[in-house]
Amino acid sequence: MAANPDVSIVGVDWGTTHRRAYALRSDGQCARESSDSEGALACKGRFPAALNTALQALNVDGVSVVLAGMVGSALGWHEVPYVDGSVPLQDLAAHAMQVPDAPGVSAIIIPGYRVRNAQGMPDVMRGEETQLLGAWALGHRSGWFVLPGTHSKWVELDEGRVVQLRTYMTGELFDLLSNHGTVAAAGGGVAPVWDVSAFAEGVKAAGHHALSHQIFSVRARVVCKELPASSTTAYLSGLLIGTELKDVLQRSAGTGPQGTFKLLGSPQLAAHYQTAAQHLGLSFDILDARAAFVAAIHHIHINRKPQ
Repeated sequence: MAANPDVSIVGVDWGTTHRRAYALRSDGQCARESSDSEGALACKGRFPAALNTALQALNVDGVSVVLAGMVGSALGWHEVPYVDGSVPLQDLAAHAMQVPDAPGVSAIIIPGYRVRNAQGMPDVMRGEETQLLGAWALGHRSGWFVLPGTHSKWVELDEGRVVQLRTYMTGELFDLLSNHGTVAAAGGGVAPVWDVSAFAEGVKAAGHHALSHQIFSVRARVVCKELPASSTTAYLSGLLIGTELKDVLQRSAGTGPQGTFKLLGSPQLAAHYQTAAQHLGLSFDILDARAAFVAAIHHIHINRKPQ
């Protein structure tokens, strides 16, 4: 494997089930990238070899590596302690862990955040902070950000400082409910269709009763012939995303996100959240999650002091 002088640093977004790696030039532009299903769970017990495989896929050698995401969790390579809100995003690299057993490269793992709410209850994120750092580096330094996914994160930033953090298990609930149990059975094995009207109805219905009651209403509506079986997933998606959006707005009591706020996520999820927001009189500025991650790695590369 030959070294590539055009590559200055590699960034790896190493999640629970998926991994994306980016080789950057000195000017911050992405020279090559790769993705695979070698998430933290799949790599347990063989992380050095797994990193080496990722570097081979990018055809690079002898460069610095920045690792972010669940690779730094208890189920990852090395558990990196969380930082709290006193550490601004732009200083995250100073709290990174140097990987002692990286295979022939200098590698660090970026820490996640632990932030307590007004009642003292903790919330955590690991991986999303690197995308937020990238957003900061691209000039988006204050306001509310949402990072939808398996666990949707809502983060308020003030000049790069994490002021509030809220997690919603929207994506995980959708996956579980649409594939197992009563709601999945209501679909009757019919191929789902993306019913925009059903999605809108779900958004509008959200928040009027306890979520567990409203989830059952998906089945009830099918049984009562008010919802086609093929539309259950669209209605459920609207119900869950709508519940998330309305909870954030109601609990902010006028101090939270209003009007337009920022979203970092996949195009499909961004579209669903944008549609749901519009039904509530809100809108998102959609930021490119890939560009944000690349910007974060470049920021770390040009600002981190050698150890």
